[in-house]
Amino acid sequence: MEIREYLPDILLTVVMVVSTLVLILRFWQDLIIAVAAALMMLSIGGLFLSLEVKMRRLEESVITRERMLRTNLEEISTRMVEKYDMAITHLDEHVAELSRRAYR
Repeated sequence: MEIREYLPDILLTVVMVVSTLVLILRFWQDLIIAVAAALMMLSIGGLFLSLEVKMRRLEESVITRERMLRTNLEEISTRMVEKYDMAITHLDEHVAELSRRAYR
């Protein structure tokens, strides 16, 4: 997890807390309410950051599973082609043997 990826969200959280502090201090002049509001805004910002981290992990997990499925499908496709070729070769051999028997 790189901090650069989350820097805009962190900055927005800081702006949200500071603006809440300024707003509360300006209107009510009560430090307890201002601190409570700042903690509330900080927790909301933390929840947003946590949600974003979880979403990125989920996205990476989906990408990994997609790659695994694609690889497995390619393997299955290769195996099916090999089996198909073997079946066709085997069938050609039987047809050739039956043709030889029919012409004897």
